[in-house]
Amino acid sequence: MAERRLGQPGPSPLVRFESFEGVGRRFDFSLEPGLSINEAIARPLRAGDIKAAALTLKGGAFNPFHYLMPALATDGYHAAWYSEAFSPVGETRLQVGNATFGERDGAPFVHCHAIWTEPDGRRRADHILPHETIIIQPIEVTAWGVETVRMISEPDEETAFTLFHPVPTEERDRGQGPRTVIARVRPNEDIITALEAICRRHGFGHAEVRGGVGSLIGARYVNGEQVDDIATEVFVTRGRISPNCAETRLEIAMVDTQGNLTEGSLRRGENPVCITFEVCLEEGWDAN
Repeated sequence: MAERRLGQPGPSPLVRFESFEGVGRRFDFSLEPGLSINEAIARPLRAGDIKAAALTLKGGAFNPFHYLMPALATDGYHAAWYSEAFSPVGETRLQVGNATFGERDGAPFVHCHAIWTEPDGRRRADHILPHETIIIQPIEVTAWGVETVRMISEPDEETAFTLFHPVPTEERDRGQGPRTVIARVRPNEDIITALEAICRRHGFGHAEVRGGVGSLIGARYVNGEQVDDIATEVFVTRGRISPNCAETRLEIAMVDTQGNLTEGSLRRGENPVCITFEVCLEEGWDAN
């Protein structure tokens, strides 16, 4: 992993991840046509008093649709950057994606990575601009959220980006549900070993990864495939984490600066975070 380490413009905190625990609640709903993806996600979650959530999205369509791609930094300062906005004309159909729900400047804010098919039939993946992108066909969503942790998007000194990070509230959990952790992993940390460390910190023997959005310095997959581009955008398609590393598995979809899409299961200890990785961990494993 050492040869895939990126220097960041600011000081590196000794603590390499932030994680806070709450009582988890699950929501299943459809995103309403006519709204931006940001507003459509925020309405039901705010109505449920959810402060932070991880979401999976499936199906539906957008028009207009706007997105960014990862890019190499050209300012001699940032470790990576992002492209100009792309805006295909016509209906773009969503395949699958993930989103993080939180807040920026006191208003609801969504960070979304996904795979979609553009009007010309090309299958692409990347970062959807949440305020500018409008839903025209319903999108099915499952969200896992908590009331007692906020996910706040603020300037980050280490990376010089504005990033989500979790902050506990002073409220008490209401109701019952699985123990659920909202977390952010910092740059240059192997994503799998970091998630295992988060499980240990919170006393989780096993955890399901719910959602998950971030970036990695390329990728090394279990099947031997690898991505060498340093700037990528990633979302988790399935994950099970345990301090017993033999039981850990993290599957992702990734796009690089050339628009190449890869999917697969990551090798433990060989996949450092590029800029940030947002994740929700729910204690226990699903039966299936």
